[in-house]
Amino acid sequence: MKLRDLARRPLAPGESPQEILPVAPDRPFSKFLLRLSAIFLPLVPALIACGLITSGLNIARYNYPVLEGNNLFQLLAVVGNTAFWGINIFVGFNSAREFGGTPVLGGILGALISHPNLASITLNGYPLTPGRGGVISVFLVAVLGAMVERQLKKVIPSSLNLLLTPLLTYLTAAFFAIFFLQPFAGLIAFTVADMAVKVIHEGSLITGFLLSGTFLPMVMMGIHQTLAPIHSELISRYGVTLLLPILAMAGAGQVGASIAVLVKTKNKRLKKAVLSALPVGILGIGEPLIYGVTLPLGRPFLAACLGGACGGAWQSYYAVGAAASGISGLPLALASNKIHLYLIGLLISYAAGFAAAWFIGFDDLPDKPEDN
Repeated sequence: MKLRDLARRPLAPGESPQEILPVAPDRPFSKFLLRLSAIFLPLVPALIACGLITSGLNIARYNYPVLEGNNLFQLLAVVGNTAFWGINIFVGFNSAREFGGTPVLGGILGALISHPNLASITLNGYPLTPGRGGVISVFLVAVLGAMVERQLKKVIPSSLNLLLTPLLTYLTAAFFAIFFLQPFAGLIAFTVADMAVKVIHEGSLITGFLLSGTFLPMVMMGIHQTLAPIHSELISRYGVTLLLPILAMAGAGQVGASIAVLVKTKNKRLKKAVLSALPVGILGIGEPLIYGVTLPLGRPFLAACLGGACGGAWQSYYAVGAAASGISGLPLALASNKIHLYLIGLLISYAAGFAAAWFIGFDDLPDKPEDN
């Protein structure tokens, strides 16, 4: 598939992946996956670096809570969070570039969705939330901005193009982001919150299956950020949060799916990408695997969701809880009230994600000569 082709050599400045990859014109979905690869693959090294720092700090904070008041620890937390904080800007920049728009306009649209001052604004009784909608919203609004920009350039005189085209493009896409994408993402967030409360009172296989199976798309939409207060409330009310172990299984399913990709692929660059991202995935930081492996390959992303759903059903059925938030993956076992059951659920997700990715499969190509 396209990920292997993309790995054969770096892009030259201003060069599009479509110029160097043999993409069949009658396979639009393949072209779309190729563009996703070009948008997200450049982000993976930063996500891995920051993910390792963040996961290490999460483990240290759980074992030594007093560290949270240390200035050096707080500085390292900012350093480790920077890639995740700025990912919307990079996604907007790359998305606009891939779809024929001005990259910097896509970047500022990503910055708009993430702007902290949105938290102080309420429109018609609806509070705005920075980051709501996540990378999916950024992707959609950046692509919309690129489409609007291309159309405006056709009708605006060249003498006014530099003045009016960026302004009208930005205002149009910004309006769409604030008045449509934010409310839509908010509706999903409230739905998830309601489901979380039901998990506490009516924990079942089906609820856990659905919550964990849909969590990776939630991460991409930034909805997972709205769940942190829910975890805290559940811990203060019940002593544990039953929601976190369920959702953590989504990352475990992705680990299993990525291992299947590692075993099946013949492409050396892809193998290296998986091996680089697996350690942070096991430690609970899933973005490098999402954007570097499963999402660009397409079907393994669905396999990861299925794997997570199986483990989430297990955690929900046995009411496995966690007495802390902020950690995930294997380290979450340290905070679990039923460590052995949590670990069994983790293994179920690994195995189910591996099996699903193995049988669903993915398009793979042999290494290019320059990769050898």
